[in-house]
Amino acid sequence: MTAPYIGHLPTGPRDAITDVAGVTVGHCTLAHDACQTGVTVVRPHAGNVYTDKVPAAASVLNGFGKSIGLVQVDELGVLETPIALTNTFSVGAVAQAQIRSAIADNPEIGRAWPTVNPLVFECNDGYLNDIQAMVVAGDHYARALNGAGVAVAQGAIGAGRGMSSFGVKGGIGTASRVVEHEGARYTVGALVLSNFGTPESLVLAGQHVGTELASRLAQTLAAPEKGSIIMIVATDAPLDARQLRRLSLRAGAGLARTGSVYGHGSGDIALAFSTAYTVPHGAASAMPAVAMLHEARLDPLFRAAADSVEQAIVHALWHAEAVIGRDGHRRESLRDVLKLS
Repeated sequence: MTAPYIGHLPTGPRDAITDVAGVTVGHCTLAHDACQTGVTVVRPHAGNVYTDKVPAAASVLNGFGKSIGLVQVDELGVLETPIALTNTFSVGAVAQAQIRSAIADNPEIGRAWPTVNPLVFECNDGYLNDIQAMVVAGDHYARALNGAGVAVAQGAIGAGRGMSSFGVKGGIGTASRVVEHEGARYTVGALVLSNFGTPESLVLAGQHVGTELASRLAQTLAAPEKGSIIMIVATDAPLDARQLRRLSLRAGAGLARTGSVYGHGSGDIALAFSTAYTVPHGAASAMPAVAMLHEARLDPLFRAAADSVEQAIVHALWHAEAVIGRDGHRRESLRDVLKLS
């Protein structure tokens, strides 16, 4: 049984963020007893991201989060490292690993050249994972980075290993949508780290299944929203940073459709980037002369972003198997609880 399909737009060949040419994803999963966590890395292209930056922008829907690197992205509108996802207490270790990796490729960083802006997003996996153990190390980031490819595993893998959504197992999900408009064809892909939602709120492809889910989980009282979600949106459409911020905001439409209200304790952050061109690091190089899409042509991309994010969340729930972690805590799979398989 396949996951419910969101919207009417066609997918790319993999129905994944890697349908955007050049984008790759890698995971490193740590799954042993109380250790249920990991790292996921999204590479915007296969080259040197520090010297050939990609345009990007982020939207913070609710800022209950501990990410690093967003301030400079907001100021300069570019990425200069791959994007890393992990648990809350591992942000520092992964950021340091990103810095070391960038220095290895560019030895003048922090000397003759400016410093580098690491970009790490997080969600709290402390229910299943012994987050205080802080087991994620630089080598785990390196494994995820070096293992990045176009095939994207989903569910309880990488940074998603210990995540929970709607009272069941959450994790990594991805999807893509293709738009054709006025003779042009563009792909929008999304990858989410899903760790949000209360059982009674779940809407699955337009069907409110939350009441049934809460009943099957024997939940009688609605708990406050204390989870988070990170939403990464990639496109090959030529957009500048301002337009990419507009695109990132539409991730919130896909998130809301699943039943989220961006609760007080939820960190809901979306980042969008374009692979249509790169921005050179060196001032001696000319800035790219790229014709950006007109604002009036963005609507199909907005729809594709909302649909691909919603689909990615559905995929995260659909592919995640049950996990037992810290102190015997357990999260069942959505498919098992609702008997969907």
